Amino acid sequence: MASIDTSSSYAFASREDRLRPVRIWLYVMAALVLLMVVVGGATRLTESGLSITSWRPISGTLPPLSQADWEAEFEAYKQIPQYTVLNHWMTLDDFKYIFWWEWAHRFLGRVLGFAFAIPFVIFLVQKRFSRDLAAPLTGLFLLGGFQGVLGWWMVSSGLTELTSVSQYRLAAHLTAASLLLIALIWVARRLEPHAGTMVQPGRPRWLTLGLLVLLILQIAMGAFVAGLDAGMGYNTWPLMDGALIPGGLGAMEPLWRNVFENALTVQFIHRMMAYFIVAYLIFMLWRQARAGGLDGVHGWLPRISLLVIAQVGLGIATLLAAVPISLALGHQVLAFMLAGMTVAYIADMMPGRQKA
Repeated sequence: MASIDTSSSYAFASREDRLRPVRIWLYVMAALVLLMVVVGGATRLTESGLSITSWRPISGTLPPLSQADWEAEFEAYKQIPQYTVLNHWMTLDDFKYIFWWEWAHRFLGRVLGFAFAIPFVIFLVQKRFSRDLAAPLTGLFLLGGFQGVLGWWMVSSGLTELTSVSQYRLAAHLTAASLLLIALIWVARRLEPHAGTMVQPGRPRWLTLGLLVLLILQIAMGAFVAGLDAGMGYNTWPLMDGALIPGGLGAMEPLWRNVFENALTVQFIHRMMAYFIVAYLIFMLWRQARAGGLDGVHGWLPRISLLVIAQVGLGIATLLAAVPISLALGHQVLAFMLAGMTVAYIADMMPGRQKA
């Protein structure tokens, strides 16, 4: 990352004034992504994601406005396996409940697109940032658009044969959302005035990068848990199916399928990864305490550790209560917050700041 010339304090202050609205905008975008995660999680938990069976980026902005429109939407839903196999009991009023969740999720995605594009153009015209910064911001916009494409790709998997979306596509969609949040926070933190000023030269960052990778993998694994409804079974802790290591983890052939398709194995891996992340953080805390303490930029580390403990507790509570919507949503959002805090820690450790 290139650093800004700070030889002129006046010029430096002027740049700070220009970049402050950009930073606020990026943090707002990150908050909107979190809101998308909440609404998307609720859509998944209420099994509403297949209620809209077509992708109309423009005309789909408006919900049904007449009785005939509602009947047409309901009739389209009646053609897919989720209705014929599971929900054939539904009335139009029942359908409206699941429709509004999916419509809200898609509408929020459109809002997010406009909330990015309009300020971006305004800031570019105002020359609040250079073309060097415009390039990664354009990349963020494209990543957001790709997230929408992934969302439809996920939905389309449940329209012909399955009664729900593919867990593989759900994992891709949720992981892409986590990467979008991480990228937004990374760019915003690199524009902070203090970026790189609290770094001790030569301090290795590979452990923190490893933690971020673990958190992203855990988010992906959580998506497989959700996609298979794996949290609905084996609702005991610390034992699982009466044992610390349950039988049947390799019941499917070939063996790799168990990692992604065996609900028992998927939940077991999700548990084990949580334990490993806790142990990993304990090691990071011990190492940093010995190396130079937890002050300055490393104050992020105890905060992240506390959030991880809260996340583990929330995950256990969600499991024991058989996945109530409120706890499950909190568990999912906290995972994204953890990833965001970790990338903020990494960004603050990097020397220099993003060129304005």
